[in-house]
Amino acid sequence: MDLKHIQSELLKKYSSSKNFINRDLSWIEFNGRVLEEALNKNLPILDRVKFLSIFGSNLDEFYMIRISGLKEQIQANISEPSIDGLSSKETLQLAEIKIQDQLKRAMNLWNNEIIPELTKYNIFIKSIRELTDNEKEKLRKFYYDEIYPVLTPLAFDPGRPFPYISNLSLSLAVLVQNKKGEKHFARVKVPSILPRLLQIDQIINPNYNKEIAKKFKATFIWLGDLILDNLDTLFPGLEILCAHRFRITRDTDIEIQEDEADDLLSVIEENIKQRKFGSVVRLEVEKNMPESMLETLIKNLQITREDVHILDGPIGISSIMQLYDLPVPELKEKPFYPFYPKLFEEENIFNIISNGDVLLHHPYVSFNPVIDFISAAAKDPKVLAIKQTLYRVGPNSPIVKALIEAADRGKQVAALVELKARFDEENNIYWARELEKVGAHVVYGLIGLKTHAKMTLIVRKESNGVRRYAHLSTGNYNPVTAKIYTDIGLFTSNEEICSNINDVFNYLTGYSCKDDFGKLFVAPINLNENFLKLILREIENVKNGGSGRIILKMNSLVDPGMISALYEASCNGVKIDLLIRGICCLIPGIPNLSENIKVYSIVGRFLEHSRIFYFYNNGAEEVYLSSADFMQRNLFRRVEIAFPILSEKIKRNLIEIVLDTCLKDNIKARILNSDGNYKLRKELEKEVNEYVNSQEWFMENSESLFVFNGK
Repeated sequence: MDLKHIQSELLKKYSSSKNFINRDLSWIEFNGRVLEEALNKNLPILDRVKFLSIFGSNLDEFYMIRISGLKEQIQANISEPSIDGLSSKETLQLAEIKIQDQLKRAMNLWNNEIIPELTKYNIFIKSIRELTDNEKEKLRKFYYDEIYPVLTPLAFDPGRPFPYISNLSLSLAVLVQNKKGEKHFARVKVPSILPRLLQIDQIINPNYNKEIAKKFKATFIWLGDLILDNLDTLFPGLEILCAHRFRITRDTDIEIQEDEADDLLSVIEENIKQRKFGSVVRLEVEKNMPESMLETLIKNLQITREDVHILDGPIGISSIMQLYDLPVPELKEKPFYPFYPKLFEEENIFNIISNGDVLLHHPYVSFNPVIDFISAAAKDPKVLAIKQTLYRVGPNSPIVKALIEAADRGKQVAALVELKARFDEENNIYWARELEKVGAHVVYGLIGLKTHAKMTLIVRKESNGVRRYAHLSTGNYNPVTAKIYTDIGLFTSNEEICSNINDVFNYLTGYSCKDDFGKLFVAPINLNENFLKLILREIENVKNGGSGRIILKMNSLVDPGMISALYEASCNGVKIDLLIRGICCLIPGIPNLSENIKVYSIVGRFLEHSRIFYFYNNGAEEVYLSSADFMQRNLFRRVEIAFPILSEKIKRNLIEIVLDTCLKDNIKARILNSDGNYKLRKELEKEVNEYVNSQEWFMENSESLFVFNGK
């Protein structure tokens, strides 16, 4: 079976642009679903604030990466359309229309719903003019003591060039006039080291802490408002004609010529420094900014009017996340505490894994056993070696600290640190250096490929010989994100799986031409081909009179080859359910194309991040977990793994509890219609016997998401 030829033929068969949704427009739809959560009046007010902040931070990253990429393609005159038939210019125009509409909804939500609702709970966001003279006087002293020393006004005139403005920094554009009547432009940066919202109760009321103990109250003003109200201190002897906030977004998608880099660590560090100098791709300004001031910014930032967002509300809406940290639990969803299996308190972790496979579903089941696994290995005198991939570990990582301890104790430690993990490069550089200091073997992966696979292998000397223990996961070794991302991890001592993992590490750290990794699918070598083979098998089973069924749970479905294979499966009668949280370029429900395919997106309290791949296989069901989505980058430009679930008990749990509950979700699930729009499932399905919020069900039944296949 020539799989490459088959996939090529399927691509030709389904290549019509009308068969695909634009990737970037699909992402905007996803961020719209995040905004819908902020608009949801059934959520506690601070959770609505949280989702509005996430909407804003998502949009920042979208401009830094995707919009900047589209603009680069337009500037380079790349005219080749994407799979949906849209050119870069057409995509950019449609994206801006959709985003402008979302921003209007977001600003309206903030001004007309969230601020009034917060007021009901004694959380006030005031303007300077709403304060008393006494309050203003105390704030002016605070300004002089704490803020004024940090500020640096930067002039712009023939003798001084337009000041450099850093990515995502909030600034004030100021127009001043001297006694001769000459007008000048200046820029003042709002310090990012200070909170955007100043809680002034603590500043102006010495008895605040006593009073809050009796009745909660919090009053905020914007830091920018306080600076604006005191601009005279920065421009003495000048008349301030007007001053307005603005913020820019720069292209931050760094490119690395690895084949020309002798020292990848230094190259990444230099690229991080260069990131802040990327071209400007977006300018956000206040609604009432004068046209002349706007023109000055447009001209000197070298952008066009199409790059401007005029906002009737906070610039940099992501900064409102600080409100979520207020100590008012009644204004948030009830706190959730992960289930911690007692088994890990009662038994040595290596004894547990040697007796059977263990499934942990985060955040419903605690991530601590994963940390304990590495920590125990670091201390255990029987452990000879630890091998681990590190993608996004975060600051103050207990896992990397355990690896450092292991190396200090003389164990062989091999850490594959992915320096190119976007926006986590600095953390990873720091940990790479710390590991190198103690003699760990630090590898930075293969040229041209990010290592995204999540795996750990521990080698232990036992009475009956050397034994290997492994942890495989759909998500990162990051205890912070493990509390808010849904991911699945597997502990195993299965000799074949551990041997296969050993082969993958050898492929990553040494020279290996191996193209078969046993039970593991490995990208870019054979993951694409093996998943294609499983889809084709379902088609053959239907053709031979059996049943075909596929369930895929992923973050994104973009790759045209995989989409074409799913279309072929649908046309041959295979029933397909897709749980795609984010981008989906496949169009479901089209007669003679995708009528057997349904697409769901769950957006809720936790970020759906686990990848589960189910194939019916004529009743001999198979389930794979993976770090990979069906995107070109995951299939062909990253090192990824997909691993099978061999334990029947764990397999049944993933099918009958995890996937089945997700597919029953009719509270947080949206359905993708054939027109490319998403609708809440509960609005489409009028007659409902039972309402299911999958994430809430998992929280309430978290014990059921811990599975031990041993004695």
